[in-house]
Amino acid sequence: MKTIQIYDTTLRDGAQGEGVSFSLFDKLQIAKRLDEIGVDVIEGGYPLSNEKDADFFRKIAGESLSHAVVTAFGMTRRRGMSPAEDPGMQALLRAETAACTIVGKTWDYHVLEVLRVSLDENVAMIAETIEYLVAQGRRVFYDAEHFFDGWRANPTYAASTIRAAAQAGAELVVCCDTNGGTLPDELTAILGQAQAALAETRVGVGIHCHNDCELAVANSLAAVDAGAVQVQGTINGIGERCGNADLISIIANLALKKKGYRVLREGSLEHLTELSRFVYETANFNLRPGQPFVGQSAFAHKGGMHVHAVARAADTYEHIAPEKVGNERRILVSELSGRSNIASATAKFRLDQDRAVQERILDEVVKLENRGYQFEAAEASFDLLVRRCAGSFRPHFKRLKYHVEVGSHEDGSVVTEGTVKVQVGDSVRHEVSEGDGPVNALDGALRKALGDLFPKLRSMRLVDYKVRVVNSEAGTAARIRVSIESADDHDLWGTIGVSENIIEASWLALVDAIEYKLHKDEDAVAAGKG
Repeated sequence: MKTIQIYDTTLRDGAQGEGVSFSLFDKLQIAKRLDEIGVDVIEGGYPLSNEKDADFFRKIAGESLSHAVVTAFGMTRRRGMSPAEDPGMQALLRAETAACTIVGKTWDYHVLEVLRVSLDENVAMIAETIEYLVAQGRRVFYDAEHFFDGWRANPTYAASTIRAAAQAGAELVVCCDTNGGTLPDELTAILGQAQAALAETRVGVGIHCHNDCELAVANSLAAVDAGAVQVQGTINGIGERCGNADLISIIANLALKKKGYRVLREGSLEHLTELSRFVYETANFNLRPGQPFVGQSAFAHKGGMHVHAVARAADTYEHIAPEKVGNERRILVSELSGRSNIASATAKFRLDQDRAVQERILDEVVKLENRGYQFEAAEASFDLLVRRCAGSFRPHFKRLKYHVEVGSHEDGSVVTEGTVKVQVGDSVRHEVSEGDGPVNALDGALRKALGDLFPKLRSMRLVDYKVRVVNSEAGTAARIRVSIESADDHDLWGTIGVSENIIEASWLALVDAIEYKLHKDEDAVAAGKG
């Protein structure tokens, strides 16, 4: 088994992606998660560029990382200046990391037109920078920027730059497809020539790919097969332009699909989904449902024929077991569903032998989806639908009336007031609450009405609220679909409401969310888990 080093640059290269802005706390939390899962090298940032990155290195030095090496990123010394005089070198040393990553120029065109130094001076800048840092006791990874563009343009010069880095003491030469425009066959051919150029130095190569041709993962895997011993990338592939190579997919492919490679530490793979979603949440990004291995749809089955097959032999439509990467199989219910979908989705109710109930459920799903409902992300509303069709639904309260009023004060501030009237048993509750909007006001009033009777509602909170027009051709009279995501201390669930009136749609989704919470808690108590 050949160990492949996983080098994460989420905190530096990933942070350059559009819309990404990590706080210092975010960076520290992500670094800890990366260490826990067994990432070998964590690139923390560029300490000369901003105070936050410099603070990160000061803070991370006080953390007890169990596995990962933290590296600080920097550039070669400036022209006409010794490394000891260069502010960038001093910032790297102040970071006090065990390793430094130095980026240098490989492409003669870039050297002459952008860096505007002679070709010989560029080679000297590479060598002198690395020699200086090694003399200061630092491990050095050398990132050869625009490596493949440079090799295509002038392979002799490109080879001289990476040999200078290796001879100066670089631990590894990382070949960067900076523009993301290299195809796998060309990449592996050039990588082989680079290794030949470095043969006398006995310094290995790594790979750093960008995703501008949607090939970053494929190129990274091809590079490993061609001899690369380190793979650089970011969690979920976030990064500048089209992003970086997605380490989630790279790790899963190397560990589960390819033979002969070892990555991360034992038992880490089942935490990949958790790590992926943690980084999305921290970056305030929406999850990519179709993301391979870890996406919510990666093991979701909707077509009746597929569901029927998966129920008998999961590997007929799944290339790996979802549990291996910490994901789960999902059976989706829609108007395309057959009995197999309904049977799988209602397994916990033990309705597999009740064909009449399954038919009622399927008929109800088809009817509601025709009105604009969609149960794929509203499993709680589907749960309640099944209970109603099976005759096991017992409402905890009766909805008598609701009212929402929106007005403004003289100072221009907007106030929203929600009023609800519900009946619980023989008791009628009539409550009012102000909120930041109609949904918040109704939620507050409903909790006032029910809270003392159902105290566990205090742990429930609204996590997300989405609105979508179902039939946009109807203009302002269009039907509205509202999806609400709720959570408590143990679970996350989705509900849905559809109406021509956005307040009514929201009310329906909100009532479902509360009913589901109450049923769920009762089921847990009955099962001895509450």
